[in-house]
Amino acid sequence: MSLSDAIPALLVLADGTAYRGWSFGATGTTIGEVVFNTGMTGYQEVLTDPSYCGQIVIFTYPELGNTGVNPEDEESLRPQVRGAIARNICHQPSNWRSTQSLPDYLKQNQIPGIYGIDTRALTRKIRMFGAMNGGISTEILDEAELLEQVQAFPNMAGLNLVKEVSTPQVYEWSEPTIPEWEFNPETTANGQETFTVVAIDFGVKRNILRRLASYGCRVIVVPVNTPAEEILSYNPDGIFLSNGPGDPSAVTEGIETVKALLESQKPMFGICMGHQILGHALGAETFKLKFGHRGLNQPAGLQRRIEITSQNHSFAINPDSLPQTLVEISHLNLNDRTVAGVRHKSLPIFSVQYHPEASPGPHDADYLFEQFVQAMRSLRTV
Repeated sequence: MSLSDAIPALLVLADGTAYRGWSFGATGTTIGEVVFNTGMTGYQEVLTDPSYCGQIVIFTYPELGNTGVNPEDEESLRPQVRGAIARNICHQPSNWRSTQSLPDYLKQNQIPGIYGIDTRALTRKIRMFGAMNGGISTEILDEAELLEQVQAFPNMAGLNLVKEVSTPQVYEWSEPTIPEWEFNPETTANGQETFTVVAIDFGVKRNILRRLASYGCRVIVVPVNTPAEEILSYNPDGIFLSNGPGDPSAVTEGIETVKALLESQKPMFGICMGHQILGHALGAETFKLKFGHRGLNQPAGLQRRIEITSQNHSFAINPDSLPQTLVEISHLNLNDRTVAGVRHKSLPIFSVQYHPEASPGPHDADYLFEQFVQAMRSLRTV
């Protein structure tokens, strides 16, 4: 597309900073929390990750859309972001798996984007001053007018966005990672052994469900408002707490459900939002990070073992609020020393702040699915 055909677009942040560029995707106006992702690949997984609900994502990698999009790489039914920000956009992708260009895909799903701005300067601003609300518009090109709408938009702290992305009804998931993408031969070691796992959907990604299925799990996905009694009625071998968007402290129904489920003493594995919900259920508190962790190369570990992890979150557990008699810290984010994993001292319950299925990202943390399966196997043989 030549610039003569491009539609002007305006980005305004809540502090009044404005950036002018060009529209890609849908036209119109969108408002959300502006955050950045440092991954060099996986833009379609990022756009469709429910954990990004309510957010406008800056892609720090300067070229977006080269490989187009395809149905296999979607992490949910549709894009979940409020908007996208890029330095440059490819309108004619070149990849054998591509079925559509990124701009056409976002236009079809009514997601506005802006490109042609200095994403390095914008990212540095977010790092310096923190994530803040912003708006993208092709119809409001007056900075003061768009700023007024942005400043009236609610902040992420205190928002319960899980209800917007959680499944409305119970369903089963049985599709494993396809053989062409399977990277861990250990997943075939379970033979015909099957474990029933109830996954509480705070905004789950499809590839997380695929990893559970690859390790021999029959996965029953339930809405966030499912009572503990109904979850236990499935007689699960284990309970999985998924990723999701927004402020975990606002997801009160999920916290109360997990509190009740803790009494069952069944194996429990939480990631991302599920990690934070588990923390609250155990009596801990969470706080909002300045600009969050979003990328594919976040180092996490403790005591000489380091994992390179895929992360996407705005909040973290306050380590001083953890009940030290019940749980211990198993992982730290090695960039800022925030809590990246906890483990119960006496029960088969653990969680991590990152996405161990790593779609996209490295596979260092895939062993956590095997640990979850082993915990279920150990209780079955007791």
